[in-house]
This record gives sequence, structure tokens and C-alpha cells, in this order.
Amino acid sequence: MTATYNLPDGPQMPRWLRMIKFIGQPIKYVDDFAKIYGETFTIRSSRSNNHIVYFSQPQALEQIFTADSSHFEVGRGNIGLKFLLGDRSFMLADGDRHQRQRQLLTPPFHGERMRAYGQDIEKITRQVSNQWPIGKPFKIRESMQEITLRVILRVVFGLNEGELFESLRRSLSDLLDFISSPVMSSAFFFRFMQKDFGAWSPWGRILQQRQKIDQLIYALLRERRAESDQNRQDILSLMMAARYDDGQGMSDEELHDELMTLLVAGHETTASALTWAFYWIDHFPEVREKLLQELNTIGVNPDLSSVAKLPYLTAVCQETLRIYPIAMTAFVRIVKTPIEIMGYELPEGTAIVPSIYLAHHREEVYPQSKQFKPERFLERQYSPYEYFPFGGGNRRCIGMAFAQYEMKIVLVTILSELQVSLVNKRPVHPVRRGLTIAAPAGMRMVATLQSKRANTPALV
Repeated sequence: MTATYNLPDGPQMPRWLRMIKFIGQPIKYVDDFAKIYGETFTIRSSRSNNHIVYFSQPQALEQIFTADSSHFEVGRGNIGLKFLLGDRSFMLADGDRHQRQRQLLTPPFHGERMRAYGQDIEKITRQVSNQWPIGKPFKIRESMQEITLRVILRVVFGLNEGELFESLRRSLSDLLDFISSPVMSSAFFFRFMQKDFGAWSPWGRILQQRQKIDQLIYALLRERRAESDQNRQDILSLMMAARYDDGQGMSDEELHDELMTLLVAGHETTASALTWAFYWIDHFPEVREKLLQELNTIGVNPDLSSVAKLPYLTAVCQETLRIYPIAMTAFVRIVKTPIEIMGYELPEGTAIVPSIYLAHHREEVYPQSKQFKPERFLERQYSPYEYFPFGGGNRRCIGMAFAQYEMKIVLVTILSELQVSLVNKRPVHPVRRGLTIAAPAGMRMVATLQSKRANTPALV
């Protein structure tokens, strides 16, 4: 007996034309298809069962995120990142290996360990923002990248200064900026662009930079294994001390690939979110005013844990991640054994795409969804199938709590002393940046000293 499958309707446009739109207009790509075909649609493949199905209804997302993980293969959907992360990254793993790696990597990003990194985040933020020329335009994206990269190097790698720190900082910045440029963003989707014709070719340059970073990370691992300090609290040291159930620790190759994963997943994304937050806070003066009023309530030199609990600040961060989620989709699930989602029978090989962007713009869940309204998060709680900027199910980002904590500390540290305003007040629209969407890299802002209020807090 032959199984029968039914798929939602979807666009019939040629693949090359669809890919141009997907890369160049990522928001319009899904918005347009959703308007024509509804909340669920299929991107059909010329190969029989390799179709792509987008879902955004809460009921569908619940079915996907709570389904037995044996139904899906997720690592294969991330294979395009292998050149950057390596073979052993938990993002490319499935089944038991994925679960084992997550269990080892998750603890440092939660609870008291995570909160202990707050002072480092505040100090680094102040170091970078103190370099801003008061009253003169600067590129806000570059500053946010500098902050988040320094935080990763300090908190994850355990580096604060010195030759290795500077070499890694420069090399990583160069590589991530290059692969996130408009032209090289296309290389994630077109294999023909991934050709190494030596150091003068774009892909050859990427591989050469990646090799240099590999050498620096392995030098750090050799140095760390040789030292006697057993009291380090950076995440690398905690990873090196962690043990699998059989008593074995991670190999240098595993440590290298997980470090690259944490770096790529936790640096660019948080920098993009912070850039958007400063844009929205300036775009709506009433939002900035409410934030400053809330900061006044926690007094001078507040405890960082009280900063993390501020309700309006939390709502601003949540709405920032809702309106333009940095990753437009959660991890793609490739069907291993046929599964039914919302009445659709999906065959083996189908790629299921949980659309974060479309879910975050459902009018019945978020009225006036295109409007930036932090208050919506003060008025109701959203389920993990309605709001999931960090993905869902067993693939939800392990750094979610840390990223939110970092966002809040950076925002409060800067806003307590400076007003950051757009040079050009025209609305800003997202652009593709590698696999993510972001504000344009050239967006410029001006910092001026914050007018002092009674009890305006200053983090130290």
C-alpha cells in the first residue's frame, strides 16, 4: 500500500528568482508568500520529496517542538555552517550526541554562574562607550559588535588582554564582517560560490582567515591545559572540567568546535539585537522616557540582578526581538519518518521551517504587529509557540538567558549616562546579514551626555 501525502499550496516561481528575493529581501519574501498562500505554504523542490514547508500557527509549532526528536534530522539543515563551526559542533549533531553536548554546555549559562559575569559585561560596555566622540556620528553596529565580541572573549574564552586576545579579536572581527557582507551572504546558499581559488579569491580568503583562528584557539587550549590555575570561572574552563557520563572530558577538537559555535551564535546575534534596541528607543521618545523613569526607581549603583528584573526594560528587549527577530526561522527540521502536522502528511525529506518572523506578526496574537509596542509584553504572557526568538523545543538556544541578561546590562549602562540618537531620522529596514537579519551596518548615531535627574543610576 502506497502512502499518500498532501502539502500546502505555495509559489511556483523559478528557483533562481525565488533565491534572489530570499537573499535580497528576506522580510518581503515571507510576507508576500504568507499574504498569497496563507499561514502555511510550501516551497516546492524539483527533487521529489525535498520540499520546504513553512509553519507559523501556534498549534503547528507546538506539534513540531514537542514531537519526538527521532522524527527529525536537524544537524543536516545546518550543514552550511560546517566550514565555520567544524564537524563536532552540537548545532550539527542529532540524537544522543546532540543531547550529551547540550547537557555539558548548558550549566554555565544559567543561575549564579551567569550572573557572576554581569560585572564583566558592564565594565566592557563602559570601556567601549567611553571611546565614543560626544556629539559626533559613529556606527552603532560596530560598537555593539565590539562589546559583544569582548564579552565572548572574556566570559567564554577567559581572555581579557594580551597578544592572544588582540589577535583573536582582530581575526574574528575580520572573518565575521567579511562573511556577513551582502555579497558573501549569498555564499551560504549557493555552493558554486564556495570555491577556493587561493587567498585572493573570496572563499579562499575565508578559509585562510578560518585557519588562522583555528591556530589561535588551539594555542589557547594548549596554554590552558598547561596552566595550574584551577579556580577559573570562564566558560571554557568549565567546559574543560565537565565530564560525560563515562568520565571522559571533551577533546581539543570538540572544545574548538563548541567555542566557535558559542562565538558565532552569541556575538553577531546579540550585537544585532542591541543595535535594533537603540534604534527603537530613539525612534520612539516616549519609550526612552519610560525607560529613564524606570531606571530612576532602582537608585544609584543598583545590584545587577535588580536591573535584570526591570519590567519595562524587559518588555523593550522582548519587543525588539519580536518585531525583527535576528533569526527569522527556528532550526529547520528535516523529516526522517513521515509525520502529520496540522492535517498535512509530510513525507521523508521534507524540510519543516518554523517561521519565527511570521509567528511574531500574527495579528490575532499581536494586534498592530508592525508597530513597536513594548507594553504588549506587560499586558499578557505569550506561550513558547507564540513568542520564540531563540527557537524552540530541544533546539532552543542554550545562551538565551545570557543574551537577554547581556542586552539589559548594556542598555542600562549606556542609557544611564548617554542619550544615543539617530543621525538620520528616516525609518530603518532590515537587511540580510549572513543567515540573520539586521539593521544596516552603516546606520549612524550620535551620543550626547544624558541630562542628569535625581537618583539617576550609575552602574559601577
